[in-house]
Amino acid sequence: MSSPEDSFATPRVAAGALFVDAEGRVLLVHPTYKDTWDIPGGYVERGESPASACRREVLEELGIDRVPTRLSAVDWAPHEREGDKLLFIFDCGALGSDEHKIRLDGRELDAWEWVAPTELHRYLVERLERRIHAVTAQSQDPGLYLEHGVPTFGGRVLR
Repeated sequence: MSSPEDSFATPRVAAGALFVDAEGRVLLVHPTYKDTWDIPGGYVERGESPASACRREVLEELGIDRVPTRLSAVDWAPHEREGDKLLFIFDCGALGSDEHKIRLDGRELDAWEWVAPTELHRYLVERLERRIHAVTAQSQDPGLYLEHGVPTFGGRVLR
């Protein structure tokens, strides 16, 4: 016998850190376990907030302790193999002198690079590229809501 709760969404939740330098380039990292690049971040653990997960992942992946400064976007991005997903992107401020402190462990990540927005398509899967472009285009808007990386509201694309 099924209950109403059986139809409730139980999405995977991930949190990523967006670092953009003064030239508008985005900090990307290369995971050792896939062919494409990503932003620093990862899945949220049980009982952990997305902002805390972002901070933890930045510390684990880059070796720097960075508290997110604001929520940039939440993207509802279901995946055919992984099911429903909610992806949080946090603005983590300018790196400044922390850039020189980046230390990759070599096991999970093996490279990092500043990438111009016009070159993101060479590094990222399309849905992440759309997400980053949406966030950087609306950089002063707090907390965008996206679906598959596209700003939407009430079922229509915002322009």
